[in-house]
Amino acid sequence: MKLAEVKNHLNNLKTISFQLPDGELIPGHFHVTEVGKVSKHFIDCGGVIRKEQVVNFQLWNADDYDHRLHPEKLIQIIKLSEDKLNIDEELTVEVEYQGRSIETFTLDFDGSNFLLLNKQTDCLAKDQCGVPAEKPKVKMAELNATTCTPGGGCC
Repeated sequence: MKLAEVKNHLNNLKTISFQLPDGELIPGHFHVTEVGKVSKHFIDCGGVIRKEQVVNFQLWNADDYDHRLHPEKLIQIIKLSEDKLNIDEELTVEVEYQGRSIETFTLDFDGSNFLLLNKQTDCLAKDQCGVPAEKPKVKMAELNATTCTPGGGCC
């Protein structure tokens, strides 16, 4: 989700909630301790130099159970970050939250909750490092039943 989309959703909310991939909601007394721009400059296994930038939100729970971050306050924090850090609202947002370690999620929205989605690693240069192309998966029973006929030449 792009930062512009996050701001649009916040403008239409009375409360903010984040839902973990397992369906559990992050406690309502969370804080957004950081809004930043993260730059990554790296080389992939195929030798291509790459640069990526994302907007990063860090969520944190404290023992102040009465604390509630309102949408308009988060919008203020985002706007300050955009101004001071020169953040482009078309950048993708990632969210950090404390799990067993600091976990990083991508973000989506279901109409009422911001959804934290698990990130996956991937090879960016599959054509360069010998990763075979994924073959289509077929069920042999269905293949034999639907495409092979006597004398059809499929065997």
